[in-house]
Amino acid sequence: MLGISACLGGSACRYDGGSNEITALKELVETGQAVMICPEVLGGLPTPRHPAEIQGGDGFDVWLDQAKVMDNAGNDVTEAFKQGAIKAFEEMQKQGITGLVLKERSPSCGSSLIYDGSFSGTRIKGVGVATAYFIQQGLPVYSEENWQEMRMT
Repeated sequence: MLGISACLGGSACRYDGGSNEITALKELVETGQAVMICPEVLGGLPTPRHPAEIQGGDGFDVWLDQAKVMDNAGNDVTEAFKQGAIKAFEEMQKQGITGLVLKERSPSCGSSLIYDGSFSGTRIKGVGVATAYFIQQGLPVYSEENWQEMRMT
């Protein structure tokens, strides 16, 4: 079973209340081949919410307590991001998830690029908080930009 960022499946759970729907991924959910997850919502964050970025590193650094997740109003939302990742993983275990397609550039779900924490739109190499946790648990993670590679392997 495949796990998909809920925003990619059409759920309006992005920070701004929108989605990033990709028709092919939504169809996998509709046909029972995938389930949607949103670590930020599972962590208790509302929709809509202030945009957040990782400051001081990436998701792996957050788990090492060397970086934090801050929103653009100055609130530290690190614990919500961490708890959301843990809850998402627990849900995925129940569902038999063996691979993930997550939203690139997200502070939770980015798998190769995230924003640099300055809210300037600058992208850096790195992973989100949930992605780091999922990788540490042994799950393969792809983004909406390379998920077809996973389906071919």
